[in-house]
Amino acid sequence: MSPSATMAPGEAEVVAWLKGQSERTIETACARVFLAGEVAWKLKRNVDLGYADFSSAARRKWALDRELEFNRAAAPDIYRRVRAITAEPGGGFVWEGRGEVAEYALEMRRFDDGAVLSNDPDAIDGAMAEALGRTIAGFHARAPLRPEGGWSALAFTVGSNAHLLRDLTGGLDHHRVELLVARTAEELARRKTLLEARRDAGFSRRCHGDLHLANILVEDGRPVLFDCIEFNDLLSDLDVQYDLAFLLMDLDFRGRRDAGVRVLSAYLDEAARSFPGALWEGLAALPLMLSVRAGVRAHVSAHSGDLAMSRAYVEAAIAHLSPPPPALAAVGGFSGAGKTTFARAVAPALGASPGAVVLRTDEARKRLAGAGPVDRLAPETYTPEFYARVYGTVFETARALLKAGQAVVLDATFTEPELRARAEALAAECGVAFHGSWLEAPAEVLEARVGGRVGDASDATLQVLRDQIARHGGQATGWTRVDAAAPTGEAAARWLKQLDR
Repeated sequence: MSPSATMAPGEAEVVAWLKGQSERTIETACARVFLAGEVAWKLKRNVDLGYADFSSAARRKWALDRELEFNRAAAPDIYRRVRAITAEPGGGFVWEGRGEVAEYALEMRRFDDGAVLSNDPDAIDGAMAEALGRTIAGFHARAPLRPEGGWSALAFTVGSNAHLLRDLTGGLDHHRVELLVARTAEELARRKTLLEARRDAGFSRRCHGDLHLANILVEDGRPVLFDCIEFNDLLSDLDVQYDLAFLLMDLDFRGRRDAGVRVLSAYLDEAARSFPGALWEGLAALPLMLSVRAGVRAHVSAHSGDLAMSRAYVEAAIAHLSPPPPALAAVGGFSGAGKTTFARAVAPALGASPGAVVLRTDEARKRLAGAGPVDRLAPETYTPEFYARVYGTVFETARALLKAGQAVVLDATFTEPELRARAEALAAECGVAFHGSWLEAPAEVLEARVGGRVGDASDATLQVLRDQIARHGGQATGWTRVDAAAPTGEAAARWLKQLDR
């Protein structure tokens, strides 16, 4: 019988009292949320679902206290306090009266349901995807360490997925489920050493645990993470990359690889400011993590009665375990040529989901200087030694990603022949395909773009651009020339079509 079908003794009276004060009630398997004016009250159901036990008042109070604590880390303005509902001697209930406690509820500030990203995934533009990646990386960097998590938490979910999906074979294809279960177990075993090393390096932390689009809203133009998992440490004490993988899988499933790869690239750039260098190597486990997250959604969808969606998630989970080989692309050109826009346009079509990580020398430069992503650096920072260090960092990062199976797009001027040769040599060293592009446009177009930049990582000025043209204009690069004056989408589509020949 479903949790909504029956209520424990006394539960119905409290629910009726809260409904009487509310405009609308939202029902889930674990809770009820009562919306009243600018307030929302959350009541845990009196149920034991196996993975979540709320069958006693003490357990429900414990869960609400943790929910308050955990969610304040990301959404302090939404989660307010846990309050007691007490029984009046003559009947009825009040908030925190003198009578016996009948139940506990979590008080939250009500927010606009329409602002939740799952309602309109197509509205996630580049700026929002960038903000999502950096916001999540900051949340993870501040999260408490959890050395008990990591591989063991992922192994728990792999086992749970297998059990729950096998129970659903009356509505799912038995052979496809068994294929997924077997291949997931094999990949988990193959990545155990890597995942345990990441745990020991500090990548296992108290995470959100349920980080998909339905648990992210936008307020004042900023993403806000809410409704994290509090009731089971095996579902919240995770490798941070596995936490991020839920959002990446969700975007991929909804046909938004463009947003997913922007999220991932921004996340990695921001996380590299706080986490050790093993950050990049961990991408080898991303296909497994994406698959496990799709497996979670498969059984959740089936239990919600949507078998067609469940089957689609099973197929997605299987596909993630057979990622295409990585490739290295390099996008060069003078300042203002639109390299970053072009790189981001082609990245979703390269390599495994969500696409190629875009590595910008402009962003690496800011990281190495200890500056924010769009802070301007003083001109004296740009020494030959610093220039060489920035390129060296980008090439080493690309090497780590390629060896982890992740495609990469290098976004830099690449005006020197030595640097272009170095990019080609890196691809050969890693045994991956190389695609070099040189973006060009008339000088007046480049100058207009450089002069109009706002809020970008590039510090290039009109004088920098003019110096580039004077020193390197008219050179033959040997890379595919791209008309950067044309609309980026058209130029990227033509470039990608050439790759398929």
